[in-house]
Amino acid sequence: MAKPKKQPRPKAVTPKGFRDYFGEEVTQRTEMLRTIAGVYHRYGFDALESSAVETVEALGKFLPDVDRPNEGVFAWQEVDENDKGDWMALRYDLTAPLARVYAQHRNDLPTPYRRYAMGPVWRNEKPGPGRYRQFYQCDADTVGTASMAADAEICAMLSDTLETVGIPRGDYLVRVNNRKVLNGVLEAMGLGEDAAARDNVLRTIDKFDKVGEAGVRALLTKGRLDASGAFIDGVGLSDDQAEPVIAFLTSKAVDTAGTLANLRAAVGDSKIGADGISELEQIGTLLDAGGYGADRIEIDPSVVRGLGYYTGPVYEAELTFEIFDEKGRKRQFGSVSGGGRYDDLVKRFTGQEVPATGISIGVDRLLAALREKGRIAAQATGPVVVTVMDRDRMADYQAMVAELRNAGIRAEVYLGNPKNFGNQLKYADKRNSPIAVIEGGDEKANGIVQIKDLILGAKIAESATLEEWKERPSQFEVPRGDLVAKVREILDNQD
Repeated sequence: MAKPKKQPRPKAVTPKGFRDYFGEEVTQRTEMLRTIAGVYHRYGFDALESSAVETVEALGKFLPDVDRPNEGVFAWQEVDENDKGDWMALRYDLTAPLARVYAQHRNDLPTPYRRYAMGPVWRNEKPGPGRYRQFYQCDADTVGTASMAADAEICAMLSDTLETVGIPRGDYLVRVNNRKVLNGVLEAMGLGEDAAARDNVLRTIDKFDKVGEAGVRALLTKGRLDASGAFIDGVGLSDDQAEPVIAFLTSKAVDTAGTLANLRAAVGDSKIGADGISELEQIGTLLDAGGYGADRIEIDPSVVRGLGYYTGPVYEAELTFEIFDEKGRKRQFGSVSGGGRYDDLVKRFTGQEVPATGISIGVDRLLAALREKGRIAAQATGPVVVTVMDRDRMADYQAMVAELRNAGIRAEVYLGNPKNFGNQLKYADKRNSPIAVIEGGDEKANGIVQIKDLILGAKIAESATLEEWKERPSQFEVPRGDLVAKVREILDNQD
């Protein structure tokens, strides 16, 4: 009789495009999101936690750069008795679920409705370096008002958020543009209702930050050679038709008034273009009144990403300090947040236009920026470790750790095999623990404990001589009753 075939063991590998987050990273993210939530709450926004799963119909076709609603998302079909259930999908952002929530509960929600949401989203896209299929977003939106005060407030809140989490003024800039101004430019170009031509122009404009003014001009007209030497066909516009786009993209002046004047020239007689410029002017006036100058928020027509998605003002928060890339070259850190006005999203459900505006912060990118600025420690501090010298006295050690915890100090008892004391200290090192507490039989009999400053001990071990080590002890003997006070004193000195 043949032996039954052994079932192979599953491979312990992370699925492609996903990653695991361990204690330190999770703690850092949680702390940052808690800080951001504090700013949002101060501005009067309420938290919303919606389902991670939506129907594909509810998600709609708002995923960028795809033609089918279930392309680019993780989707599956529910099976009913007729084998024809709804298509479901993991949410790809936090905005599409907001539209469904507002449409569903609009009679019970205040108008305007101000909400913030934080959580993971999923994209079924090809992964790459630093590009994962699951990542965190942090959004804030106002639904139900067309007032430019809502847009100005979003920009001000984004500025305050960056400064509160640790990005100093001068190291970031919130830049504002308007889709209506671009629509006015398209009208001035004489494209009319030629949807294909307009889409080609939009795609070309989106390349401005990569190819610059000359590259956009070439792509709008006859085409250009790319870096590899391949020729890229142009849109085929005349030089005169392309000129309003170039004027739009390069209209930023030394002050807001100059920028707006340049934009008026770019849109010509277009009414929608004039409306967009008026909205930018209103936003600028409101921000000035709130004390948000051009060193924090500025009108900048070169902000073009997302213009195909939004219906009015668009915003982007860019970090302006320099970092070194993987090849050792200096470059600006770049964008960590984007958003804008999207007045058509809720209309899909209600048939009526519901104005809305909001932002989304890239959580992982902002965390990376805070590490670059030294605002987050490279390694988080672990708990105080109470070592076990006698396994029969575990109750004594649990009493110690309870005292520390009740005093607000993070602490744990070593729960491994206590036979080898050296392994306990190795464990404390691996946990990046600041202090180890030691109480053997002699210490117990004399009513004392040994408290070892592991951070100072490591520093001394790196470079100190024997004499210096004696002058700067890293281990202290204190009465048992002084345990909490001495631990707190050492922790305060380590900060």
